[in-house]
Amino acid sequence: MSLDKWIEAAEKGDAKAQFYIGECYLIGNDVTKDQAKAVKWFHKAAKQNNADAQIALAWCYSDGDGVTEDKVETVRWYRKATEQCDARAQLYLGLCYAQGEGVCKDDTEAVKWYRKAAEQGMSDAQFVLAECYRYGKGVIKDKTEAVKWYRKAAKQGCDEAQLALKKLVK
Repeated sequence: MSLDKWIEAAEKGDAKAQFYIGECYLIGNDVTKDQAKAVKWFHKAAKQNNADAQIALAWCYSDGDGVTEDKVETVRWYRKATEQCDARAQLYLGLCYAQGEGVCKDDTEAVKWYRKAAEQGMSDAQFVLAECYRYGKGVIKDKTEAVKWYRKAAKQGCDEAQLALKKLVK
């Protein structure tokens, strides 16, 4: 589909098209790069519960792309995307809790979000959850649980999980 058709669809309220146009402006694909316009289009799609747009907005607020950097707003948009059960948003929200960015640092809450994403099969979340069990961060240290989650991540090709398993299982 041509860019003109995408813009036409976006202007008619198509959330997928609005997200796509936002991406185009964010990176300068077929248009002049304009992060503020990207944010405008992401907002339109995000208000329609488009999880991709909500995550893109979170990234914009996290990095200050097209908006003033605002970690609280970053968390707000990740949280909205988690309402659609988006595994990426669950992982990123967990990372916000682990790092205390936009929220009070809370390793237990971080683990809750990692687990949600890991249970959906996201290898990055499985690896992070395994690390939590390995080192007792937000959970009681548990080598068996760590190995379980490392194995799940490793089966999906996560190199870090494969290395961790070699060290843990001898």
